[in-house]
Amino acid sequence: MRTEGRAKRLPRAVRERQIMDAAVDVFSRLGFHSASMDEISEVAGISKPMLYAYLGSKEELFATCIRREATRMMEAIASGVEPDQEPDVQLWSGLRAFFGFVGENRASWQVLHRQASTQGGPFAIELTDMRGRAVSLVAALLTQSTKAPATKLEAESLAAALVGAGESLADWWLDHPEEPAGVVAARLMNLVWMGFGDLVDGNVWHPPSRR
Repeated sequence: MRTEGRAKRLPRAVRERQIMDAAVDVFSRLGFHSASMDEISEVAGISKPMLYAYLGSKEELFATCIRREATRMMEAIASGVEPDQEPDVQLWSGLRAFFGFVGENRASWQVLHRQASTQGGPFAIELTDMRGRAVSLVAALLTQSTKAPATKLEAESLAAALVGAGESLADWWLDHPEEPAGVVAARLMNLVWMGFGDLVDGNVWHPPSRR
């Protein structure tokens, strides 16, 4: 939706937020290559020279959007986790916070996952950084909640598996928006907790010996 006219003078932080909101909207709808600075400036209600002056080139603006949306998502997940609860409730509250964020910010997830992952280069680095932060958060939860001590590599590998599953399901969900966030989160919870539940209790599966 385009803003009519030009906006009045605003504090820099407010203006930058306005620009990034507009950019996320345009990038999510048109994709990085098809999005133009003309379109973004029109949606933001500012001139194109002002857009460049505030946040630089289209590449710089896109990278800034990725960083901001990744931070918003991680903050939503971290604040949603209930660390004083049982391990299953901790995991459930984290998944619910993640899918709640994606559901309320679908344009954000479009930019974070679909757009950033297909562009490569510096944008892929931003996405890798976000994924690393998510893996570290989940790994810390697993380490704190398991009865059997887990090595750093064990915790990180399990966390990477969960984060990857969450990203894939969220991407699927973009094409099936009729599904409620709680239902989608519960499906992943049921899938992973059947395994994580045993790991938390110290029960580990071993492959059968072969002669």
